[in-house]
Amino acid sequence: MTGTPRGLRADARRNRQRLLDVAARAFAEQRADVSLEAVAKEAGVGIGTLYRHFPTREALVEAVYRNELARVCDSATELLAAYPPDKAMRLWMDRFFDYLAAKQGMAEALRAVVASGADPFAESLERIGAAIRTLLEAGAAAGVLRSDVDPLDVGFSLGGVLLITGDIEQRDRAGRMLDLLFDGLRYRAG
Repeated sequence: MTGTPRGLRADARRNRQRLLDVAARAFAEQRADVSLEAVAKEAGVGIGTLYRHFPTREALVEAVYRNELARVCDSATELLAAYPPDKAMRLWMDRFFDYLAAKQGMAEALRAVVASGADPFAESLERIGAAIRTLLEAGAAAGVLRSDVDPLDVGFSLGGVLLITGDIEQRDRAGRMLDLLFDGLRYRAG
């Protein structure tokens, strides 16, 4: 996974990834105040292992955010390898929406990271824009998606769907809105 330090032994990489996965679930469930001891225990490692990888709570939160961002952005290429570009785009839109919804649970924890002087969002727009651009360009080359769309307009529109629907509880409504947004991305001749 992107962001994993090089040179870690295989078991250390597995431990680090388990810690990230457990923390991501805890934060997504709006348990921003979950104890680091609980994260370590649920991941099946000792607290010392957690602190070796993430010396502070803020370091863990930032790593979770960056890991999840990389996961959703990297999935654009994976989806394009498995599906036609239009289907890949629509599936990616769902993944991105779910990613945004999960980050709502991390909002308080991310504010603490920013207050500590870190900038977990430094590469976010660039990474998201690149993922959407990859999907749009593949769709345009296949003649199924428009070529005149700014990738960040799509990203901000997806964020707007989350703001309007509120959260994952209105997932059906969000899906319908994502369908409308996707329909606007389709190429139409003449």
